[in-house]
Amino acid sequence: MEKVLDKILPIMGVENDCIVSKQGDITVAYRVILPEIFTLGNDDYENLHQTWNKAMRVLPKHTVLHKQDWFTESVYQPENDGEEKSFLRKSADRHFRGRKFLDHRCYLYLTKKPAGRKPSSSVFSNLIRTSLVPEQTVNPILFQDFLDSCGQFKQIMQDSGLLTLEQLSDNELTSDKGRPGVIEEYCFLADSPDSTIVKDISFDESIKVGEKFVQIYTLGDVDDVPAMCGSRINYEKYSTDRTKFSIGFASAIGQLLPCNHIYNQFIFIEDSQKTIQQLEKKRLRLQSLAGYSRENAISRDAVNDFLNEAVSEQRLPVRAHFNVMVWTTEKAELKDLKNKVSAALAQMDAGAKLETVGAAQIFWAGIPGNASDFPMNDTFQTFAAQASCFLNNEGAPKSVPEKEGIRFSDRLTNRPVFVDPFDRPRKLGISSNMGVLCCGTSGGGKSMTINHVLQTMYDQGAHVVIVDIGGSYQALCELVGGYYFTYTEQNPIKFNPFFLPDGPVLDTEKKESLKSLLISLWKQDNENFNRSEYVALSNAIQLYYDHLQKDAAIFPSFNSFYDYLKNEYVPILREHNVRDKDFDIDNFLYVLRPYYAGGEFDYLLNSTENLNMLDQPFLVVEMDNVKDHPIIFPVIVLILMESFVSKMRKLKGVRKVLCVDEAWKAIAKSGMAEFLKYAFKTIRKFNGVPIVITQELDDLVNSPVIKDAIINNADIKILMDMRKFLHKFDKLQETLGLSEKAKTMLLSVNKDDREIFIDIGGQVQQVYRNELCVEEYLAFTTEGKERIKVLDFAQKHGSMEKGIAALSEEMKNKKGGV
Repeated sequence: MEKVLDKILPIMGVENDCIVSKQGDITVAYRVILPEIFTLGNDDYENLHQTWNKAMRVLPKHTVLHKQDWFTESVYQPENDGEEKSFLRKSADRHFRGRKFLDHRCYLYLTKKPAGRKPSSSVFSNLIRTSLVPEQTVNPILFQDFLDSCGQFKQIMQDSGLLTLEQLSDNELTSDKGRPGVIEEYCFLADSPDSTIVKDISFDESIKVGEKFVQIYTLGDVDDVPAMCGSRINYEKYSTDRTKFSIGFASAIGQLLPCNHIYNQFIFIEDSQKTIQQLEKKRLRLQSLAGYSRENAISRDAVNDFLNEAVSEQRLPVRAHFNVMVWTTEKAELKDLKNKVSAALAQMDAGAKLETVGAAQIFWAGIPGNASDFPMNDTFQTFAAQASCFLNNEGAPKSVPEKEGIRFSDRLTNRPVFVDPFDRPRKLGISSNMGVLCCGTSGGGKSMTINHVLQTMYDQGAHVVIVDIGGSYQALCELVGGYYFTYTEQNPIKFNPFFLPDGPVLDTEKKESLKSLLISLWKQDNENFNRSEYVALSNAIQLYYDHLQKDAAIFPSFNSFYDYLKNEYVPILREHNVRDKDFDIDNFLYVLRPYYAGGEFDYLLNSTENLNMLDQPFLVVEMDNVKDHPIIFPVIVLILMESFVSKMRKLKGVRKVLCVDEAWKAIAKSGMAEFLKYAFKTIRKFNGVPIVITQELDDLVNSPVIKDAIINNADIKILMDMRKFLHKFDKLQETLGLSEKAKTMLLSVNKDDREIFIDIGGQVQQVYRNELCVEEYLAFTTEGKERIKVLDFAQKHGSMEKGIAALSEEMKNKKGGV
């Protein structure tokens, strides 16, 4: 016979942010934010385990702890889908759209039963008793005492620093127009918290909610639970010979169970003294019967051991029940679900029991606020310490809004996850700077990862300056329309530090940078530079720019500056009787003659293109052919320093990124190491992000530049597969300051899965996959043949974007054909 849910629902109402049942039970509900799976270490699991035990001790007797973890299959949909995005961003959206993953949400219900409430059973529950009245009215003093206990429970849990509890309000507990409350969410097995579809519930042959077929697998008997349990177990997939990767004891039936399911965890805190008294009576009965049966003698010893442990170690005796509720819209899939659940429970050394007779009562007791009506014959006696091992402590990877983060993927499903390693950690006090150190072996994915990071930051409005050796960023630079400076015999590298984009208006900073450049060109490192020379050069630069203002036809460059010195400034010096020992203008002009028209390096400082370096948001200087040149290389570094410092100080409110790839070695050798130190220590104050990329292990361990300047000021470490250093990892660990937890996570990284390890401030560690769409891969690839092919297609089709689009389409067609 069909019944209306409103009439048999065991919930009387919601008030004062609590659920009140028709039996007079009071329930306080919380939304729980759990740590991400694969982010906890051994100490974290033990800390959580002890925290649960401490928190349960503050709850009054006759309290039920009901934790409900939802794992629902979802598909990824990009944010701001109709918004204008870059070519690579749109390509990535197409690639990831519809990607399936397992979403997670968690609720915790603390239910206080009235004194004298009769326990339920599989036969006698309020699912059958439709006419119910509370056995007692709610005493305001007792109600407040329970709320105080819940407040203490919440505080103890949050003090662990590993999870967060947010109490649900009346509006969140009850349904609203267009949004279900947690009660309706459970009753209709809503796929998401926003689902509003009302469905029929049938208990005829089995449980069916709307079109969903439901099965319940229980751990409700001591014969089903494993003989040994703990706060964690080893996860062999990510373990090595020297490290054991940990996951939660119950993770196999949590985030690792790949299907729609709810993991219900019930812990019943009864009157411990009364429980012990009842067990003492049971022990005496078994004692008297022990002579007649060996089973009675064994049971007597078991009860006696339980009592001894309870008294001697001050254990909290509880009753517990755990069940996994799975569902599917295809009845034929139920057998496959049974295999998945059985395999997951087997990893815990537990047995799976498919509930049939008592399934309806167990489902009914899972309604938020109705945990007190759980059939107690489906529970088992244990201690709180053992029961808390079965609590799920891990959830799905978290993501910041798309506009605020860099896209990576989680390790389980390759679902896009957006990570903010820069701003959010500083706001939370996790990190103090935004310096980045990226390290990995050849072929480990360094350039791919940094290309992706820089492209994302560029799309988000950052100005990017890259110093590279190897041409890793050429395709990306052309794709975003940036300036690419490189040296070839046919097209040597060219700059123009004398050009001012806003006209010949000279500021102090520009004047100082030009003086530094001219001095470095004129004087060697061991030559002195006196005050009179400083004044003379300063005057020369100022007068030159005054001269430009008077004659707009003169193009600012080193050539016109040299002409001005020779034709206009020399007579001024002669007029003022400036002696050679104060400023030897003839020597100055002679030494700098190679940079003037017709000289050996006349191209270097006289460029007429790519002039506006201040407003150009993407600059790449590729130094492979000049890294050992004693003249060109130092000049390039000085110009880069000036350009970036100018961006740093003048572009207010804009993020600036300085990325130094393997070129940092050449910079350090040429005496420019101080600039790297300055960058890492200073640019964070100007919303700047310094990034250094290195390959060799010895670079990290032996270089004073890396150790003293970069590592100490790089709170963000991006590391690749380090398993080849497994047996000499200790020195690397010490140099990078990695904890044992970080070491275990780093050694689990697999480059074949494009995985990377990120450590932020030594407090947050996570492993992600850097999955790229085909278009991104082609834009970022550093493999020789592939890079040549990308450049050929770009030339053939007229632009890098059209070339990558054509080549990616060709690759997809070939893959589809295979």
